[in-house]
Amino acid sequence: MQEHTTANKFSAGYLKALRVVIYALVIASGIGVFIMILTTCADVVLRRFGYPVIGAYDIVKIAGALTLASAMPYTTAVKGHVAIEYFFHKFNRTTRIVVDSILRIMSMVLFSFLSWRSVLYGNELLHNNQVTQTLQMPVFWVPYVIGFCCVMVVLVIGFNLIHPGREMIKP
Repeated sequence: MQEHTTANKFSAGYLKALRVVIYALVIASGIGVFIMILTTCADVVLRRFGYPVIGAYDIVKIAGALTLASAMPYTTAVKGHVAIEYFFHKFNRTTRIVVDSILRIMSMVLFSFLSWRSVLYGNELLHNNQVTQTLQMPVFWVPYVIGFCCVMVVLVIGFNLIHPGREMIKP
């Protein structure tokens, strides 16, 4: 009985930590959108006066990549992805469980692969000293963040696989 309680405490702590990271990432995603809006608006307005924002393209490009990556774990947690369920609901309950489990496992494999490749790409950018075109800012860290976000997606899908009827985060 003691082990069951310890497992429950670990599970609750794991879920709480996962939620905190997911919320932090969605806040980072919102900040990324704000940075893109602010940079684009400032560039458009200042360009009229002959003073464009130097590196606006670099800033928006990096902020866009980080925004998309940071939003993935939250979107997965609230099950906000587009789903085509017309045929899925035609299956009986057992078939739905099997198909859903297989698709979740395939998704975990895909995002694990994306995470691994992102880290390898980040290592390549670091090794080659790759920088942005205008600001000359190093970009190796961007694929690392994307890889981390992909790992978070894997953890969310894993939670949904283990607890199929339980909501991780309510939208």
